[in-house]
Amino acid sequence: MEIRLANTEDLDEIMEIYKIARQFMKDHGNERQWGIRQWPPIELIEKDIAERKSHVCLQDGEIVGVFYYDYGKDVEPTYQKIEGKWKDPSPYGVVHRIASKQNVKGVGTFCISYAFEKSGHLRIDTHADNYVMQNLLKKLGFEYCGIIYVYEDHDPRYAYEKN
Repeated sequence: MEIRLANTEDLDEIMEIYKIARQFMKDHGNERQWGIRQWPPIELIEKDIAERKSHVCLQDGEIVGVFYYDYGKDVEPTYQKIEGKWKDPSPYGVVHRIASKQNVKGVGTFCISYAFEKSGHLRIDTHADNYVMQNLLKKLGFEYCGIIYVYEDHDPRYAYEKN
């Protein structure tokens, strides 16, 4: 597998992956995280691409996954307030909107590991109903730090960190 920046030519494939991910979440008891609002909207993904923060994961030249990655000091505004405590106040990477085709195994691990290798300090959040992601984060050595609230709808998310 390999990672590259997403581009506008990838948009249809990316949105299809998000459609697949919403169905996967629904099938695994996590309809509320993305399904009700049909998250993420195409306008947000276009913005991510324009800002060079959207990445795709390829296997044999085919896009099999997508995720948002950014790095910096206080790069994620919703992480400023946490019910709990972050482990490390230094600059960090953040991963959002990670999704994959369901017929390819290991995409989530590969993408999160890629982001961690780039930053050495990574934060990520997920919905309380997203047991699949929670288990993956634990498997990858992330520690639960508390609860943050996303700006879009003030919905709580479990916050994790690895450094």
